[in-house]
Amino acid sequence: MSLTMEEKRRILEAIKEDPMFRHALMGLLGFQEILDRITKLEERQQRLEERMVKLEERQQKLEEYFARLEERQQKLEERMIRLEERMIHLEKLVLTIAHRFGVITETSFREALSNILSRYFGATASKWSVFDEEGIVLGYPTMVDVDVVVKDDTHILIEVKSRVDPEDVYKLYRLGKLYERKTGIKPKLAIVAGFASRRAYEAASKLSVDIYSYIEE
Repeated sequence: MSLTMEEKRRILEAIKEDPMFRHALMGLLGFQEILDRITKLEERQQRLEERMVKLEERQQKLEEYFARLEERQQKLEERMIRLEERMIHLEKLVLTIAHRFGVITETSFREALSNILSRYFGATASKWSVFDEEGIVLGYPTMVDVDVVVKDDTHILIEVKSRVDPEDVYKLYRLGKLYERKTGIKPKLAIVAGFASRRAYEAASKLSVDIYSYIEE
């Protein structure tokens, strides 16, 4: 059975202008199944694209996280380098003090100093210990002690330290105040140190404390 030209024209116009007719015809011809598959494929592609976007976002976050980790690692490495440099400096400092004084401990050096003062300067060196009931030195009642060198009428309070900082200067200054209150004698104040910081010298200058140090900051 063949269609006339007029029938063919009307069918084509119906396909073009009538959506229901067009869909029904496509269903009869098996196109609906194809359209459904295409629709599912498009939906699946859309989901894949959304997953790709999420994966790209996660990748971006991971890259930022690793960048921060690398930055922290670099800072830690820089700190380690500085610490190593400080340790090397400290080691050199200890060795320098050891060679300078021939000893490491404050106790040994204090004993040597006492012998030198006694033998060559006729001065006596002793340990002055007293109970500071008013807490002048440390802020609370406690026993305190300091080395005292006496030459004629001159009394010198001496602290021997491997390192001296401002708080050491201030402590000796308060010891001087306590000594004057207990004995009625105003002493001179001196610190013998292997190393003295710049701030220690500044404090000593204001509090009339003499510092004798081999190494200055």
